[in-house]
Amino acid sequence: MLAKTYSYGINGLDAYPVCIEIDAARGLPTTVIVGLPDSAIRESKERVRSAIRNSGYQFPSGRNTVNLSPADTKKEGPSFDLAMAIGILAATEQVNPAYLGQYAFLGELSLDGRIQPVSGALPAALAMSKTRFKGLILPSANAPEAALAQDTRIYPAKTLNDVVYFLEDPSTFLSFKQEPPPNFPSPIDYDVDFSDVKGQTHVKRGLEIAAAGNHNVLLIGPPGSGKSMLAKRLPTILPDMTLEESLETTKIHSVMGLLDTQQGI
Repeated sequence: MLAKTYSYGINGLDAYPVCIEIDAARGLPTTVIVGLPDSAIRESKERVRSAIRNSGYQFPSGRNTVNLSPADTKKEGPSFDLAMAIGILAATEQVNPAYLGQYAFLGELSLDGRIQPVSGALPAALAMSKTRFKGLILPSANAPEAALAQDTRIYPAKTLNDVVYFLEDPSTFLSFKQEPPPNFPSPIDYDVDFSDVKGQTHVKRGLEIAAAGNHNVLLIGPPGSGKSMLAKRLPTILPDMTLEESLETTKIHSVMGLLDTQQGI
């Protein structure tokens, strides 16, 4: 049987939708993943198999083909695990397929079926606001981050079983809510300040002009002349970021996996 689920891949700082097609057919026991997957995705078949079995479901013993579309775009990372697992369960009629086309799935699976956090949840949530999907199902740890996208409904899940229960009747579940935007504007307490610099008149003047005019800065000089010291103090004279600029910066941290959800945006 054929089933389709949806997820998101990351290209630079932006997310793009990925259709995951699952074909569970008769044949020699094997699972093949196509669509330019990287090593982390190719290894996902082992994680998905164990997660499905340890969650109390049956993994199909025939030939399983997983296609990541668009097939000409390289896919990276383990964030497609959850969508693959739900697709396999749908293809084998172990989960209600009625709502599969209405939601996107994001998450890495542990062998026991728990859903681990992934990088790039915020770009995926921001991209979803422009699509027809009703919501994004993702790890609970990524929910505060994804909730920064105010136009996207976020449904956090801790285990594969939670997602299966959700798909039985999504109307009985409430989306994750967080006051927009969390911790913004947040006061920044710098350890250094531009006023600490004594002398360096011409350099300080150049930095002030660059900060006021949104120009780039290149500092050249011998070791110990104050380049790093001045560069560290440049942010202290910059104006506070707008919400759009803050989201753009937060996307960078999200894609790199450096976002501290306790600090908010």
